[in-house]
Amino acid sequence: MWLKNKAAIITGGARGLGRSFALRLAEEGANIIIADTVAQADNQPDPEIEKFGVHSLIIKTDVSKRDQVQNLIDTAIREFKKIDILVNNAGINMDAMLHKMTIEQWDKVLAINLTGVFNCMQAACMVMRQQQSGRIINIASASWQGNIGQANYSASKAGIIGLTKTAAKELARKNITVNAICPGFIDTEMTRQIPEKIREIMISKIPMGRVGNARDVANLVAFLASDDASYITGEIINVGGGFTL
Repeated sequence: MWLKNKAAIITGGARGLGRSFALRLAEEGANIIIADTVAQADNQPDPEIEKFGVHSLIIKTDVSKRDQVQNLIDTAIREFKKIDILVNNAGINMDAMLHKMTIEQWDKVLAINLTGVFNCMQAACMVMRQQQSGRIINIASASWQGNIGQANYSASKAGIIGLTKTAAKELARKNITVNAICPGFIDTEMTRQIPEKIREIMISKIPMGRVGNARDVANLVAFLASDDASYITGEIINVGGGFTL
């Protein structure tokens, strides 16, 4: 098991891609803390995750709120005495064309998708620096290169790329790796809502000719969290069947 007895925090881990990350890391033996605003419980174990024989805890957290993030980190230390892995997955989208986007749509997406990642990284790296070890994995998106109707979302994901590379340089000497994953067109609740005609157009642009699944991304998260990836840092890795080609 790659991650036996490791302690992992997954933001946005109650559903979607984040849920698949939590289950995949638990499968590899990691103890899991799920941080999410939509969690059905608070300060309670997650029965589905504990089926893997690991410990878990759900903590309601809005990553854009620094006091809630600090509570998340403090709770992780109290429960597991360490933080080995941080997966920054929490994010939202509020799409609109540039000329129609409201300042509220801009601010909300940047607050959660980018400032939220900064908040979690800053708080967690304080612990990881003392430990002289850690894995930080940021979930960006292929949309960081620009996407019609997603000025706020694309800007937030591009910001994650710069934040990842800067943190990787700063933290490397403390044996902390920082990498980002850019999922392409993955089968999730969000992508299932896309009209069929648009889905067909998007799939036609994927060299592998199919939509990816959550496990395709989760497998990479598990690898980057493991000791096998100890010499990989500052990388931006696409998981999209060649979509960005």
